[in-house]
Amino acid sequence: MDNTPFDDKAERALSHLLEHFWVLRREEPEWYQTIREREKILKRYADDKLGFELIVHQHFIKLEKIPVEPKTWMGLRNFQEPRDYAMFCCALAFTESRSIDEQFLLSDICEEIKDLFPGPFPLDWTNYNHRRSLVRVIKELETLSILKSVEGEIDRFAMDSEQEVLYETTVYARYFMRSYPRDLLDYETAESILASEWERHEADERRKRVYRKLFLSPVVHRESENDPDFAYIRNFRNRLRDDIEKHTPFRLEIFKNAALLVAEEQKQGWTLFPDQKAIMDVALHMATYMRYYDTYTPDEFGTIRLSRMALETIMTNVRDIYGKGWSKHYREAGIASITNDVIELLQNWEMLDIEPVTNAYIIKPLFGRATGHFPKDFLTGGDEEHEQKS
Repeated sequence: MDNTPFDDKAERALSHLLEHFWVLRREEPEWYQTIREREKILKRYADDKLGFELIVHQHFIKLEKIPVEPKTWMGLRNFQEPRDYAMFCCALAFTESRSIDEQFLLSDICEEIKDLFPGPFPLDWTNYNHRRSLVRVIKELETLSILKSVEGEIDRFAMDSEQEVLYETTVYARYFMRSYPRDLLDYETAESILASEWERHEADERRKRVYRKLFLSPVVHRESENDPDFAYIRNFRNRLRDDIEKHTPFRLEIFKNAALLVAEEQKQGWTLFPDQKAIMDVALHMATYMRYYDTYTPDEFGTIRLSRMALETIMTNVRDIYGKGWSKHYREAGIASITNDVIELLQNWEMLDIEPVTNAYIIKPLFGRATGHFPKDFLTGGDEEHEQKS
């Protein structure tokens, strides 16, 4: 039996695996070695608590992170429309069919993507928007180390469809896609793929659902009166808190309508709220305004419904109070533009939903936990140092 303790090295390795798609031995040799040294205890914890498989390969290590339900923010950050994803899948089919280190031209993958593309209208490389989609796809493949540029630059293709780039496939090209319990063609919907994930976790599905929600999402909200996942968190909160604090650098916080993991300090490589982006100042001031200055009352699940007009009115009032301390961009931007940026940010952090039928904006309980303010003498013309956030 392996008696290696779940020590600080294992804790840091687990955090790194959760934060990154994979660890490439060539790019991160120290992390690769650390994970190898703690491989058995990491595999045991990942499988027992989250139902995740830790894949250890001679060239990379990958924790297969499968969410309970897909969220908008889980998409590839630089992709802008469904066409990008369709082209990305076609490109993966192309790279998987190539030998390791096999070289090919950009025109080769263009031709293959065009032939495989499933959309109702064919791709046209004379169309600027189609070329921009391809540029985003190729850049993502390079970022993931699936493709390696040998000669040339893909950005030139955006302006000229005749531009060539020489690429080669890497050893990682065949490992990006995860394996499925059955042939992928046996699944008719994305929902059926996610549902099949629980076939091997029936005995402890609830615990693993809860762990996945806590570790992969910013928050777990109580969605109904008898929400079974949230009830599990409340009923086993002490056990969950002890386990999470023992094995990770996070602390479990539980409120009436929300549960979340909180980091005690900022660490490089983590994605945390708030970060240093200028839009965070706006969002934190909006949270403060709604908490202390506004009269909206949350419902039993801690949510607040707002129309677009009401949201823009709030934003106008927030700017009147705090705007002089914002970045130049947001001091000069229109209210509609600022509101759109805040909506996108809050959606990505699961602090806001848009109701499909009415298009009402639903402010979620997690937003109520945020607040931000300037030093007391800032608004009166005194110290104009950096904004304080909490």
